[in-house]
Amino acid sequence: MERAEGNNKIVLKVLSTLLVMYILTGAALFLLAFLLYKMELTENIVTIGIMVIYVVSGLLGGIIIGKRMKTRRFLWGILIGGAYFVVLLIGSLLMNQGISGDGLHVGMTLIMCMGAGMIGGMIS
Repeated sequence: MERAEGNNKIVLKVLSTLLVMYILTGAALFLLAFLLYKMELTENIVTIGIMVIYVVSGLLGGIIIGKRMKTRRFLWGILIGGAYFVVLLIGSLLMNQGISGDGLHVGMTLIMCMGAGMIGGMIS
């Protein structure tokens, strides 16, 4: 019984951390869209902006989950970064009805999300 309660607390910590990450991502993407509209940014600038948003969200998620878990922080950071990526990938698959871009881009995004989460967990 105690183990089930402990697992529920872990799931709740992970889900609430992901929620914070997606709120940050949504706000930052909204700001980037506004800047795109007002300043007519190039595609390269927008792509870099999206990557920076993913990294900052992953870093923040790693910091939050590391502080909440207190042990194996880098591992929890990697896991939260991976979970963040999986939800992004599922959303992209549903919206685009397939993967847009090549496998290298998808792999680099996974590495960025997990790496940023790991670094966040380590500095938490």
